[in-house]
Amino acid sequence: MLKPETRELLRGVSTATLCTCLFKRGLRTQMIQGALPVGGVRGGPSMVGEAFTLRYMPAREDLNGIEVFRDRAHPQRKAVEDCPPGAVLVIDSRKDARAASAGGILVGRLQARGVEGVVTDGGFRDAPEIGKMKIRAYHQRPSAPTNLTLHQAIDINVPIGCGDAPVFPGDVIVGDDEGVLVIPAHMADEIAAEAAEMTVFEDFVAEQVANGRSILGLYPATDPQTPIDFAAWRKERNR
Repeated sequence: MLKPETRELLRGVSTATLCTCLFKRGLRTQMIQGALPVGGVRGGPSMVGEAFTLRYMPAREDLNGIEVFRDRAHPQRKAVEDCPPGAVLVIDSRKDARAASAGGILVGRLQARGVEGVVTDGGFRDAPEIGKMKIRAYHQRPSAPTNLTLHQAIDINVPIGCGDAPVFPGDVIVGDDEGVLVIPAHMADEIAAEAAEMTVFEDFVAEQVANGRSILGLYPATDPQTPIDFAAWRKERNR
């Protein structure tokens, strides 16, 4: 389970910083490619939650007519109703945005149920409405055609690939205005702590650079004076 203190640390760090922390551990493909914020930049704390997954396969027309939505166990509908509050629904649409992964009504239902966010490597229909919702949503681009056109919902809460990133149920999903990142569940606590410390140091570096200081010896901190200056800066700002 994602610890509340880990969630709060991750809300205050960028996906860029997290990518560096993961790279140090040999993980290079944790950023979900092509997943951008619906509605554009919104600022504020990052989206953070455990992954609950939905997998689409290419639709077979004789099995994917409009009548499938009458089935209360239909995987897409069931995923929307079963995704836990505070989690992030991650949808494997095979990077195919020619048909929607979901639309405004389903995303609205996720919001009403307290779900943290929704991510697809495909597209959403009703994107203008979704972009105005409080729930964080990420996709490749708007897509008006119903998911049934090309996508057949087949599995819930299984390992998937989303935008070339491996996603296992329970992995920690972090999204900001740059995109969405996947942290392996067992690494979440240590990654969050390291990223929070890196963020403080990077804030110090950014201020120093803005004041005219060279990055040489500063970033990375190879100059013996840099840790001394950082400690003084941190004490002064109570960070």
